[in-house]
Amino acid sequence: MEIIKADLFGFCFGVRRAVDIVEEKLDERKKIDTLGPIVHNPNVVEDLSAKGAEVVNSLDSVKTDSVIITAHGAGREIHEEIEDKGLNLIDTTCPIVKKAQETAENLVQQGYQVVIYGENDHTEVRNILGWLDGKGVAILDPDEEVPIPEGRVALLSQTTKGKKYFFDFAADFLQANRDKLEDVKIVDTTCGETRRRYEAAERLAEQVELILVVGGKNSANTRKLAEVAANTGIETHHIKDESEIKPDWVDGVKTVGITAGASTPQSAVSSVEQTLKELD
Repeated sequence: MEIIKADLFGFCFGVRRAVDIVEEKLDERKKIDTLGPIVHNPNVVEDLSAKGAEVVNSLDSVKTDSVIITAHGAGREIHEEIEDKGLNLIDTTCPIVKKAQETAENLVQQGYQVVIYGENDHTEVRNILGWLDGKGVAILDPDEEVPIPEGRVALLSQTTKGKKYFFDFAADFLQANRDKLEDVKIVDTTCGETRRRYEAAERLAEQVELILVVGGKNSANTRKLAEVAANTGIETHHIKDESEIKPDWVDGVKTVGITAGASTPQSAVSSVEQTLKELD
C-alpha cells in the first residue's frame, strides 16, 4: 500500500503562532489559563494542558493573574471584562481573524448590517459578532430572512470557509434579496491558508483511492476539508487520530492519501501514517 500525503496540510500560521505564544508564556511561568481551547484540536489542547495551560470556560474560573484569548479571538465584552478584573490579557487571536473582526466593526460604524456566511455557533463567528453591537448575523442559507435596514448590507465570511462557497453564497443572497438592497459591500474575509489546503486535498484525490482527513471533530476547517475531499468522489473519512482508523477501510486499497486540518499537529499525521503501515 502506498501512502501519499497532501502537499500542504496541518498547522497554519495562525495556529502555529498561537501555540508558540502559549509555550513561550509557559516557559516564563508554571501555570496559565486559556479562555477556551487554544485551537480546535484535542491533541494540541491535551499537550498544552499537560505543560500547564489550563482551559477555563469563564473569566471567573481564572486562577492566575493572566488569561489567554485563543486563536479564534474574543468579543468586545470579554476584552472589557478582562480589563475590569485587572487581568493581564495575552492575545493569540489569528491575525486573519483579527482583520475580519476589525473589518466587520468598521462596516457597522459606516451604517451597514453585517451578514456573515458562517456557522452561528462557531467560536470565531460568535466573537466577530461580539464586536457588532447586535448589528450582525451569521447564516449559511442565503434564502434565510435577515434584517436589512435602509437596504445597506455588507457580506463577509467565516475565515475557514472556501472562497468559492462564499462567492456562491453572496450571489444567491443578492438574488434572494434584490428587491430590498440599496447599498451592498462584499468583503472576502476567507483565509488563504485554509483555501490552499482545500486545493491540496483536491490534488491529492487525483492520486489515491482513499483519503483520511486528520483533525478535531470540532474544527470547522477540518470538517470543510473532509467535505472538499469527499466531493471529489474519493472515499473519505474524517478521523480525530489513528485510533479511529478501521482496518476494513484499507482492505484491497493500493493508494491511501492523508491530509490534515490547519489545527492538526504533525505528530498526529505521523501516527496515522505509522498505523497505516502496520495495517499494511
